[in-house]
Parts: sequence; C-alpha cells; structure tokens
Amino acid sequence: MTLAQASPVVVHFGVFEADLRAGELRRNGVKVRIQDLPFRALALLLSRPHEVVTREELRQALWPDGVFVDFDRSISTAIKRLRDALGDSADNPIFVETIERRGYRWIGPVQGPELSVEAVVQPGLQIVAPPLPHASPRWKFIFVLPVLALLFAAWIFRPSYRSAKAGSKTQRTSSASSAGLPHHAANRDAEEFYLQGRYYWEKRTPDSLNKAVDSFTQAIVHDPGYAPAYVGLADCYNLLREYTVMPAAEAYPRALAAAKKAVELDPQSSEAHASLAFASFFGMWDAATADREFRRAIDLNPNNAIAHHWYATYLECLRRYPESLAEIERAQALEPAAKSVLADKGAILFDAGRLPEAIALLKHMEENEPDFISPHRYLKFIYLQTEDYPRYLVEARSEAVLMHDNSALAVVEATEKGFATGGGKDLLKTLLQQQTKLYQRGQLSPYFLAVTCSLQGNKQEALRYLRTAYDQRADGLFQIETDHAFDNLHNEPAFRQLVADVGLPPLSEENSR
Repeated sequence: MTLAQASPVVVHFGVFEADLRAGELRRNGVKVRIQDLPFRALALLLSRPHEVVTREELRQALWPDGVFVDFDRSISTAIKRLRDALGDSADNPIFVETIERRGYRWIGPVQGPELSVEAVVQPGLQIVAPPLPHASPRWKFIFVLPVLALLFAAWIFRPSYRSAKAGSKTQRTSSASSAGLPHHAANRDAEEFYLQGRYYWEKRTPDSLNKAVDSFTQAIVHDPGYAPAYVGLADCYNLLREYTVMPAAEAYPRALAAAKKAVELDPQSSEAHASLAFASFFGMWDAATADREFRRAIDLNPNNAIAHHWYATYLECLRRYPESLAEIERAQALEPAAKSVLADKGAILFDAGRLPEAIALLKHMEENEPDFISPHRYLKFIYLQTEDYPRYLVEARSEAVLMHDNSALAVVEATEKGFATGGGKDLLKTLLQQQTKLYQRGQLSPYFLAVTCSLQGNKQEALRYLRTAYDQRADGLFQIETDHAFDNLHNEPAFRQLVADVGLPPLSEENSR
C-alpha cells in the first residue's frame, strides 16, 4: 500500500493540524492558506521534532537534483511564510526555532497521527502500527517520531515533486530543444507560477521582485525543465541589484547562471538570449557577448519587447542614442502599457540631451503612476545634475519612501538640513558625508560617491572613487560615458583609461550628443 492509498495522516500541534496526505494546514479545523514549499518544510520539521534540520537537508529535501534556484533565499522565504501561517515569530518562536548558521528546529508539541497507519511503504520496508487511542501523550509522542519520518520520506518523494522522471524529463527537454523539436510542454502549475512571477516582476518594487523570485522558484520546483521560469529568475536578479540592497557581485552571477540554464533548456528562446545579454553586459561588462545575444534574441523573435527594451539601454550606454531611441520606441510600440519601457525612454532622452522632453515624460508618468519608483529615481538624478535642488529633494524623498529604505531616508533628511543651511554647496557636502558612511558600511557603491565629488568639481576624488568602483567591479560603471555628472572628466587621461578598462568603445562625435 502506498501513502496515497493509506488512511489520511493528520499530525496535531497545538491548535493546528497538518494533513500530510492532502497537503493542508488547518487551525481549529479551518484551512490555513500555505504554499507548497512552506508546507513541505513543515512536514520535514514535524518528522524530526527537537532535532536540528540543517539548511542543506532542507535543500536536498525540497528541490530535485539539477534545479537552479537561490537556495538560501528560498529556504529563508519558505520558513518565513511557514511562520506567518502559524502566527510564529523568529524572535520569540513557539514552533520553529532558528539555529544560527545551521538550520531550524521544531520546538512545538507533536501529538502524532490522528488515525492508525496501516502501512507506509518504501522499497523493501513495511511498518504496521497499531491504533493508539489510549496511549499516553508521552508514549504517543515517542511512537510518532519514526512513523512521521517514514511518512515524510514517502510524501516528500512522491512523483509529483521528486522522481527519476523529473531528471529524465529535463534531459529530454534539453535534447529536444537542441534538435529543433517542439518546445517543452509546460506543467500547468509551473505556468501559473510563471505568470504570477511576471506580474510581480513588472511592478518593479523590492517587495514585488522578491515575490517574483518566489513565484519563479515555485515554477521550477513544479517543472525543472521549464525554461521560461529560469528566464524569469534571471530577469529578477538582473534588477534586484537596482531595486534592493543585493550587491551586483551577488545578483549578476545568479542572473547569468539562470539565463545560461534557460538557453541550455531552450536554445530557441528569444527571452533566454535577451536575459543572457543583459547579464553579460551590465554584470560581466562583456559587450561582445551582449551584442551577439541581443541580436540573436531579436532575430529569434522580432516582437520581443523586452529584448528591444534592453538592447536600447545597452546602446544608450554606448552613446548610440539614435539607435537606442529607435529600439526603445519599438519596445513601446510592442508593449504600450509597459511602465518600465516608458521610464527608460525618459532616461535615454535625458542622456541624449533632450532635457525638456525627458522631464515632461517622467513627470507625466509620476502623475499617472505615483507609486512607480523609476520616474522618481530618474528625476532625482536629473534634478541633482541640473542643480534644481528643491525638486531633487522631493524626488529623493519619494524614492526612499517607496523603497521603504530607512538609510536612504536618513540621507534625504540630512541633505534637506544641509540645503536649508547653505544651499547647494552644503547639500552636496552633506550628501557626500552621508554617502561615505553608507559606503564604509558596505551599503553603497563608490560610483555614487564619484558622482557627488564630480558635481562638487573635485575631479581627482571622483576619479579615485571611479577607480575603486572598477577594482570592486561595482555596479554602474558601464554608464560612465552617459552619466552627465562626469561630463567634466571626459578629457582626463585617467577617465579615458577607465573607459577602456571597462571595455566600452572609444567616444566618437557621431555617438555623442
């Protein structure tokens, strides 16, 4: 008899019960909403109460071999969602205790299966358990430990989650794609999680991007051979370094790995090649690979709006503004409602020297999409560089509030005081002081200190921070030629050398504005 044929197994703990057969969590008999990964983590913890379950054990139990996800983030998210479902707390745990640098431990009560378990079968193993209606709680608890362990093993490795078929399907999918055969037929659940992830991804907030990572991860768990889910994961990491505190040195290698996996699974995927191009250029500073992959993406699907969008930002960094604007307008025509496309068009217009058009577009977006971060961010940089400090402070505050970034908000408050005391000069002085504190704590790229120093007219300090940014492979250096904060450095030999070191082509009159 298999687990699916056995009597329902319900494990009680406090006011909760976990139905291992149905995959349901109930509180006082009422179903509690919980996602698949948190529930499976719960099942594993319940099978080993008062024992430490390591993060590595969770990884091995929850994901099939060969699956690419950010395991640390996904495990932490699964445990957080489990605690949320249980009303538990990491600081004052009732059920799940965090064991620092090791894993987690179930510290709550476990009262065992509600019904007798006639048999739980694994290869070569059969357990027959008598009914336990009159057993004392202590002995009932002792009995249930090995039974729960077996139940969990049978349940977690059931075919819908982990099986030899999953691995073989991945291999077949890769081979089929390489041979030009029809693309992988998506698992319905994987497709639903993918679409959910795309919805969150397009919102472009720290919270929504984290939700998108979770959704794409769920899609991969349901179907390890589903290439679009890896594309989605790559796209998240391509943006996380901009919208969260995740360092570029962590985000881009993950994006690159996920994109390469997507290309491996489906070499004909335009979206996979576009993601690989983005990570190659903005993360790895590999312009040659990026150019090849962007062109490949567009050749495969000329109507891929994201490919045109990201190709436009790549061309912008090369100061090929007419081509960049043509690509962003193509993306806009394909996806008229895409807010990110419209916002980046505003940034390209500014870099191309079309300041009034850029401000008008971004201000219009602010009025219609006040909670969308990008227009506030771009206007903040525009107003800082054009010395419109009152408007700069308004946009900086709006961005910090929308990002829920207390550190950024503290910087804004300090610079507001600096501006009130001594105008623009003191604003820049205070801004640099605050940025230096964040930089020393590892919370800010030296690139942004270089911007402020350059705006102060301190060329040597700006160049020093830019060189430090290069040595650290910090985010942002690919845009040093388009960033108007550095216009006063373009003729400096050290700046020209830095441009060459980054791998950007030499500046030309044709491409400059």
